[in-house]
Amino acid sequence: MRKPVKWFVFFLGLGLILSLSFSSDCLAADIILNDLESQPANLSVNMGKASILFFWTTWCPYCRSELRALSNMHPKIEKEGITVFAVNLGESENKVKRFLKDYLLNIRVLLDTLGLAGQHYEISGVPTYVFINKDGRVVLTQHTLPDNYMEILSR
Repeated sequence: MRKPVKWFVFFLGLGLILSLSFSSDCLAADIILNDLESQPANLSVNMGKASILFFWTTWCPYCRSELRALSNMHPKIEKEGITVFAVNLGESENKVKRFLKDYLLNIRVLLDTLGLAGQHYEISGVPTYVFINKDGRVVLTQHTLPDNYMEILSR
């Protein structure tokens, strides 16, 4: 019985070490996702411009409140020259469209139905924000939108 516990602790620790080292040196992925109008968006095309990726799902109550808050702040964030994508993680286009009928979002929603972007950015839970500076480097990954996001993106 003890051996499986030791392996679990080993892999848990290894995962923690990898996730901590990931966020400071990772480059934005060259991953193309479709939006709700089937238009492609390349997550690495914004070199020279800071970006915020917001990973979310329809079943997550915290995602709903963060989605509303982000949508309300989006005009201000956009005026500051930051690109924002709301990336739905692992759900079908139909499910996302049905869910969003009740929301008035002004954010471009991308569909990560296969989880490729989620895997690249090592998303382990939702909601998760990924902050990418103008050099294309991931500078922070966290579960809420901080008030000092401009300072974070200037790193």
